[in-house]
Amino acid sequence: MKKNTGLALILAAAGLIGCTNMTPQQQGTVSGAAIGAAAGAGIAAISGGSGWTGAAIGAVAGGVIGNIKGSEAK
Repeated sequence: MKKNTGLALILAAAGLIGCTNMTPQQQGTVSGAAIGAAAGAGIAAISGGSGWTGAAIGAVAGGVIGNIKGSEAK
């Protein structure tokens, strides 16, 4: 389970690298999804759940919140 959580955290960090030529809304979506995935995987690992499921749920929730925040940052 720790291997899956580490991989999810690496993928989340890699998502933050390519944000230079994006609109604020796109940056918010990608950043929110990456942070949400990392948080979801971490919480799932601590609680004994599936790291992949936590990452997926966190990515969706973070992406939606990041999209909303990014659209307001114009």
